Amino acid sequence: MSDAQDAPQLYLMTPAGAQASALGPQLAAVMDAFPVACLRIRAGAEEDELGRLADLAREIAHARDVAVVIDDHVALAQRHGLDGVHLTDGAKAVRYARKELGADAIVGAFCGSSRHEGMNAGEAGADYVSFGPVGASALYRGEPVELELFQWWSEMIEVPVVAEGAITRELLEQLSPVSDFIAIGPEIWTAQDPVAALTALWG
Repeated sequence: MSDAQDAPQLYLMTPAGAQASALGPQLAAVMDAFPVACLRIRAGAEEDELGRLADLAREIAHARDVAVVIDDHVALAQRHGLDGVHLTDGAKAVRYARKELGADAIVGAFCGSSRHEGMNAGEAGADYVSFGPVGASALYRGEPVELELFQWWSEMIEVPVVAEGAITRELLEQLSPVSDFIAIGPEIWTAQDPVAALTALWG
């Protein structure tokens, strides 16, 4: 993942608990329609299904020069040739993941709305930090993150920042100047046509 200079880059998340067989065509269609900086496999399925999803996502993403990370599963990332992990519990496991996966792997950390946790993750060696939800969402614990956190982070911290959770067109416009990446997933996968949904959201 590279730092965005002007507009934020698209960070795509798979649906939680997705079945590989159903997701493949949709995932390929979205990634053909939009440049994606990173693909994140969300947990929620059984490990066998996650393994199938990892193989499918790697095949589709790597064919398009897109890196793939998976929620929390360091061993699955190693076993299935993924590019790294996205840790959903802040800074706690960053050093462990880095040690297990090596210096070249991507290690990201979701830090909710905690500036302190984000700084800890960055100091521990995270390649990026994500904050969220930025909009009202039943999928996340806690209240929406204030825009001020992203403004402060973009001015003070060099570690790239990802905004995620209940992204709307209005929030996207507000977050674009102060975010390196915008994570999109649940916002499009419930639509009948995810490409059309992403077009309406991302433009």
